[in-house]
Amino acid sequence: MTNETSGMPRNTSSPRPAPVIGALDDSDAWSKAVVDRVGAVAGDGLERVVVDRGELTLHLDRGALLAAAQLLRDELRCELLSCVSGVDYLGTDERRLHAVYHLTSLSYRKRVRLEVSVTAEDAHVPSVVGIWATADWHERETWDFFGIEFDGHPALTRIQMPDDWDGHPQRKDYPLGGIPVEYHGAQIPPPEERRQWA
Repeated sequence: MTNETSGMPRNTSSPRPAPVIGALDDSDAWSKAVVDRVGAVAGDGLERVVVDRGELTLHLDRGALLAAAQLLRDELRCELLSCVSGVDYLGTDERRLHAVYHLTSLSYRKRVRLEVSVTAEDAHVPSVVGIWATADWHERETWDFFGIEFDGHPALTRIQMPDDWDGHPQRKDYPLGGIPVEYHGAQIPPPEERRQWA
């Protein structure tokens, strides 16, 4: 007898484990717990785990981000979100825009990164402002420069560029120069016309 009342059979299959690139240090029980616990909460949303030079990065599907973030803050003691940054890997694959969350556990003196990738045409990621208030300005800056929209953000507005600026200047397909600039009628010359420093 079970407490199941929906009439639907229970899913007893476990999610496939995410591929691990690199190796976790056998003595680092906290990092192993992070991978195991986030994998259990995110399921197939944990796409891969990268360990490089002792640094742990968890690549997540955007649908698994909030559950993983809540777990990391509440149970694994990642109290500090020190940065949200953007990366544009133009030409690598369809999901070229990446939002990267740099987390620190002050209790355990450990760091972990979460990385979510999206397409330029559907650049939507859930906001983590409700989990870490420090994400507010970081998500605004990432949206301003990379065009990643953080759904649920309380005030996603420009933070560095003028309000009416077209485009997102940190994207790799953004022009490097020759565009009009609003500041005192100046114009940035194209790269081939700039002064060469010896």
